[in-house]
Amino acid sequence: MFETLVQAIAQGVLLGGYYAIIAAGLSLMFGVVRFINLAHGDMLVLGAMLALFAVEGMGWPVWLAVLTVLPVMAALGWLAQGLMFERALQGGALLPILVTLGLGAALQNAMFGLFGSNTRSLGAHIGALSWSGWTLPGGITLGKLPVLVFVTAVGVLGLLHLMMTRTRLGRAIRATASDPEAAELCGIDARRVHRAAAAIAAALAALGGVFLAMRAQVTPYAGPAQLIFAFEAVVIGGVGSLWGTLIGGIVLGLAQTLGGAIAPQLSLLAGHLVLLAALAWRILRDEAAARGGWRALTLRGGETR
Repeated sequence: MFETLVQAIAQGVLLGGYYAIIAAGLSLMFGVVRFINLAHGDMLVLGAMLALFAVEGMGWPVWLAVLTVLPVMAALGWLAQGLMFERALQGGALLPILVTLGLGAALQNAMFGLFGSNTRSLGAHIGALSWSGWTLPGGITLGKLPVLVFVTAVGVLGLLHLMMTRTRLGRAIRATASDPEAAELCGIDARRVHRAAAAIAAALAALGGVFLAMRAQVTPYAGPAQLIFAFEAVVIGGVGSLWGTLIGGIVLGLAQTLGGAIAPQLSLLAGHLVLLAALAWRILRDEAAARGGWRALTLRGGETR
């Protein structure tokens, strides 16, 4: 029983690395552009499908396919922000939701038409990496692919953190996220910053899609499920926080693996329950803060009198 619990915890932590990768782009878009891209999961699957086409249809090695797909998806993210998302944001709160829903549906049907509906995977193209692992003392097994995904997640988030704190683009992104109007007055082109954030988010989605194709089967309609996982990791870890997405991903992964250890049907349900608990806690916290602020204001008013 103890070994099963430790194994579930280890697998949950490693699974959190994958969730952090797919959530980082979603969190970045909301933190900088103030925009929730509901087509994020479908862009993730598009990255996976492009990598699969490069490997299976063109005979490329997996590493070359990944190095090619990431900049291609970044360019698509840049174009999507410039051609669609910017204009949608000018049309009120409802239009961006409709635009991203339409984009997601268009991507799903385009992938269905181009690649078919069969499930596909990169697992057969990465050799022993897809199934081999290390056995630790106590019988705990760690798969090489989950460890690679987790290490990549930490490395990617670390590079993003350095970019945000040490580069001119990162400082522009943080300034625009804090106050777009003030950033414009300081000479920062907020539109270019938003497009750069969208390009980074799309590349992160593609990276997550490649890892999804390595660890599981993908279909053109797998995007909405991945969007839900990314959204849960963002909410649990805190919207707009890069390292928070890693924490949120780990918490979500632990909830799913521990729930699955109790009963297989509890795996996804446990993750959803953790999301609801996080939302309830934030609502109660905000309400308590609002009541405290009102009481303090009333008290200061009474003392003034």
